[in-house]
Amino acid sequence: MMNPFEKSVENAWCPGCGNFFILKAMQDAFEAEGLRPQDVYVLSGIGQAGKLPHYINTNGFNGLHGRAFPAAFGAHVANPNMKIVINSGDGDSYGEGGNHFLHGVRRNIDILHLIHDNQVYGLTKGQASPTTALEQITTLQRTGVRNIPIRPLLLALSLGATFVARGFAGYREQLTELIRAGLHHRGYAFIDILQPCPSFNPVNTYAWYRENSIPLPEDHDPTDWEKALLLASREDKLHLGIFYQAESLTFLDRVKYLDGPLFKKKRTPRDIEKYFR
Repeated sequence: MMNPFEKSVENAWCPGCGNFFILKAMQDAFEAEGLRPQDVYVLSGIGQAGKLPHYINTNGFNGLHGRAFPAAFGAHVANPNMKIVINSGDGDSYGEGGNHFLHGVRRNIDILHLIHDNQVYGLTKGQASPTTALEQITTLQRTGVRNIPIRPLLLALSLGATFVARGFAGYREQLTELIRAGLHHRGYAFIDILQPCPSFNPVNTYAWYRENSIPLPEDHDPTDWEKALLLASREDKLHLGIFYQAESLTFLDRVKYLDGPLFKKKRTPRDIEKYFR
């Protein structure tokens, strides 16, 4: 039987792109959770990762570059019963959308945020992104990157994210389980997904990630924030798994509705006339 989240449309990603594996992991996770396409809303900005809502059978939205967070926030407040998933790239979330990312984490909105982290801007032909390594040569930075890269997990942990994880597109089964865990988490769930870009990043390949990544220690306690910081700060090996998870009040716990969420209200065109006077 066909996965209900699969969609028969032409795909514009390059052959070998890690996005294919992330898309499949999302489809598998949604199906395994017993969700229906109408239960899920996938929102994105601009970029190769931003194309994903076109290729998955759910409610979908493409926003401006880096602006998926405000749209996802509005969708969640309007209908908190729907599973809201932000799907974006490292440039989209940490570059153009950096300020929205910072304040979205602080609100602890009950959404899942998946970042396709390939360390380049893949849509615009491979210039450095906020996560590109120092001195790495790119299609634009021909003498090497001069900026210190953002370290996403440390940033999310320092901002107070209540679910922080890292996956790898090449380990699809593990990534599927991370996405399922993020869907179950009540609050903001952040997953940075290491993703090769075979067209524009010859450094961080599938082989490179397999050689330089390891699972989190079996005895790791995801409620230990300080230990999570230490593991996230390691640069010799990239750990994969759930670094940190904690229960905390969500945005809607702290800000009560006056008369219920928008999707339960019956409106007519006359109800909004007062806003145009």
